[in-house]
Amino acid sequence: MKFAFKAVAAAVILAGAGGAFAQQGETVKIAWLDPLSGLMAALGSNQLKSFQFLAEEFSKKNPAGVKFEVIGIDNKLSPQETTSALRSAMDQGARYVVQGNGSGPALAIMDALEKHNARNKGKEVVYLNYAAVDPDLTNSKCSYWHFRLDADTSMKMEALTTYMKDLPDVKKVYLINQNYAHGHQVSKYAKDMLKQKRPDVEIVGDDLAPLAQVRDFSPYIAKIKQSGADSVITGNWGSDLALLIKAANDAGLNNVKFYTYYAIATGAPTAMGAAAAGKVYAVGYGHLNLPGDIGRIVTDFKKRFNEDMYTASVFNTYAMLTEAFVRTKSTDPVKVAAAMEGMKFKGFNGEVEMRKADHQLQQGLYITRWEKAGGKYPMDSENTGYTLAPVKYFEPYVASTPTSCQMKRPS
Repeated sequence: MKFAFKAVAAAVILAGAGGAFAQQGETVKIAWLDPLSGLMAALGSNQLKSFQFLAEEFSKKNPAGVKFEVIGIDNKLSPQETTSALRSAMDQGARYVVQGNGSGPALAIMDALEKHNARNKGKEVVYLNYAAVDPDLTNSKCSYWHFRLDADTSMKMEALTTYMKDLPDVKKVYLINQNYAHGHQVSKYAKDMLKQKRPDVEIVGDDLAPLAQVRDFSPYIAKIKQSGADSVITGNWGSDLALLIKAANDAGLNNVKFYTYYAIATGAPTAMGAAAAGKVYAVGYGHLNLPGDIGRIVTDFKKRFNEDMYTASVFNTYAMLTEAFVRTKSTDPVKVAAAMEGMKFKGFNGEVEMRKADHQLQQGLYITRWEKAGGKYPMDSENTGYTLAPVKYFEPYVASTPTSCQMKRPS
């Protein structure tokens, strides 16, 4: 199998030709802590399958010679439940935890690990964040034991507004987001960056809806319609985006474009369907029709589960861990964390860098548009016949944003 590990070839050679690594044959347990119940269950289930599927792929062949095992625990999208799930994961021998849905659960993990790792030398645990994007997690609240593989809210808004500033038809923008840290940040950065790049744009609405509780978004759509908005910016994800777009289609809101963070995720593509063609955009680190190994993996995943693998940060999670194992000849989280700081490695989307200052991955971002699948972009989303096709790519430096992190490293 030809896997994306060219970046570690030099490290393998330096480790000594034919010499087995200390961790050769070890099984690395990764605990996945995210929702498997409630309105976000479908999203969580897909991401757990993605982690398990890629565990199989990376276990078949990797230069560190390790096997991966994923333990899935339902955190019910609750910080309190997440803390309990983390204790259960550690009791089962997991030294690496992954989570991505919600900054509240993310902070719960970070707080718990700061205390645990300080008190339990030799039993440290590392947190790999694949989708929780509140900028504070790598700024004022940054932690040495936390590494984020998704682009944060500010990075995505930097790319999105850089694209939107050149669109003359964007004049009146409505903001609708989830009422928690991420949603507040999307609203804040949208207003700040549009004011800077397009001071002529008018913000005609700024709504916050409760996270994973709204079943009917038609009242919000009525407000958008009444506002005269030509564009909507939303960081909504899961059911909160799928139901928002469904309500827009049901209301015949045909003259408004939606600029989203998560139109690719479970439920949203089906809600969009043919009615949303050309009207929904997304900003993110990839799309379903990427070339190379990730393209093959996405295809194989769809064949097995009849679902889309859209959380490609999962691939980079394994790629980064594997390279760190090779460099350190160990799976010890203390050695691995030190190796991941500042690491450049080959990800699914080219060479990426885990910035040492704040443990925020620096990577390129795409703007994609919902349109009929075919030609260069044949893989469709959720069997709709439509896909999010790239219309613009931004190099990592374009979307990179500064950090205020004052990293406290263990002595």
